[in-house]
Amino acid sequence: MWRYLAGAGAALLLAAAGVFFFRGTATPPVAQLLPAAPSAAAASQPPLPDAVAEADARTREQKRFDRADKDRNGTITRDEYFTQRRKMFAKMDADHDGKLSFDEWSFRAIDRFATADKDHSNSLSREEFATTALKRKPKPACACGKFAPAPSPTPSESDDE
Repeated sequence: MWRYLAGAGAALLLAAAGVFFFRGTATPPVAQLLPAAPSAAAASQPPLPDAVAEADARTREQKRFDRADKDRNGTITRDEYFTQRRKMFAKMDADHDGKLSFDEWSFRAIDRFATADKDHSNSLSREEFATTALKRKPKPACACGKFAPAPSPTPSESDDE
């Protein structure tokens, strides 16, 4: 029985804390939420477009399919499917013998090792190895426009309500 009483007491305490916590936060009037009248600098900006730009209705997979379907007949043949792989193979096959040796297959890694090996010792020190790390591009920042925040109510305004 005491568990029920403790639960009811805890629920009442939580409800009282919620009332106490939210009592001082009143929603600001609508006039405070609206941005200020446009200034002279805002008037010099070009007007917004009349129509909203629409996104392409095709999905990522539909776009990928369309890139592979070279003759646009709605099907991907074996030759169309392997076209990109053949181009990459031909690019890596430096001696054009139709076979990839290990050196041809790993040409980028070999070039990176040779570039990092500054003293031509055929081995990499810690400092040389550190130069082989991939250079990661930073994540782009938000492309959203910068908007001025709505003015916050002054303490005297929120106390009056």
